[in-house]
Amino acid sequence: MVSTADILHGKILIVDDQEANVLLLTQMLRNEGYDSIASTMDPTQVCEMHLMNRYDLILLDLQMPVMDGFQVMENLRQIETSGYVPVLVITAQSAHKLRALRSGAKDFVSKPFDLAEVLLRVHNMLEVRMLHMEALQLYARIVSEQEVSKRLLLNLLPEALAEVLKGGLNPAGESSPGLVAKGYAEVAVLFADLVEFTKFAEGANAEVLMGVLDALSSRMPVSAGDQGPERGRMIGDAYLAAVELPGAVVDHTIRAADKALDLLEAVDRFNGHSLYKLKLRIGLDIGAAAVGGKRKTRRDL
Repeated sequence: MVSTADILHGKILIVDDQEANVLLLTQMLRNEGYDSIASTMDPTQVCEMHLMNRYDLILLDLQMPVMDGFQVMENLRQIETSGYVPVLVITAQSAHKLRALRSGAKDFVSKPFDLAEVLLRVHNMLEVRMLHMEALQLYARIVSEQEVSKRLLLNLLPEALAEVLKGGLNPAGESSPGLVAKGYAEVAVLFADLVEFTKFAEGANAEVLMGVLDALSSRMPVSAGDQGPERGRMIGDAYLAAVELPGAVVDHTIRAADKALDLLEAVDRFNGHSLYKLKLRIGLDIGAAAVGGKRKTRRDL
């Protein structure tokens, strides 16, 4: 959420060819607590100043010599990468208000200035602008996390199926419009999680930490010639997973259970010569599986 302090720290640019108006607006805003206020009486400088400072709000007079406010807004639309032009227009002519809104202005204040109206519209505009920027940042984080999840999923999938999903081909190797799918009547999936691993990692040196992880991950072979799980990887805090596909071995469920016992023995050996006693959670699931998606990957078990 946007706080009052955030709004008062918002970067404001005042653009007006009349010095008296600039001084009046500046004083009004400073008296209200706004502490980042810039100004110019030259409309040709607005785009360059915005590129350098990325103002949260531009108070823009419409009637100015050389370049009017409408042309300034047109230029701002060309450089505002977020798609949101934070302009509050200043006008003495009511006929200009509708045109200004159509040109990209988000709101307007009238001349002569009404103190309460100016402060309210400035506050609201800054709040909307900051919420807009927060939404963009949240969207970027979501996209980034989705990419991480996709990479982790491809890392855990059996090699052959991961390559199919990466290449956008169906399992038969034929061209496909982004649709990939494959099913298995039965698979065995093993998950292993070190309980409170983060707490342990904070007090362990790098050598001990890597030794523990290596000891566990080594029990999840990944080579094609190995008769164990086709894929095994660490995710996050030493979270391990292995998938036994039918066809690679007949007794895939037994092998998955053997891997679970290997992991438990590895933890017991570590606990035998360590002051810190690790705990291991094991999950083993057996059932039908389907992997597929359209331009994205999904996995259901």
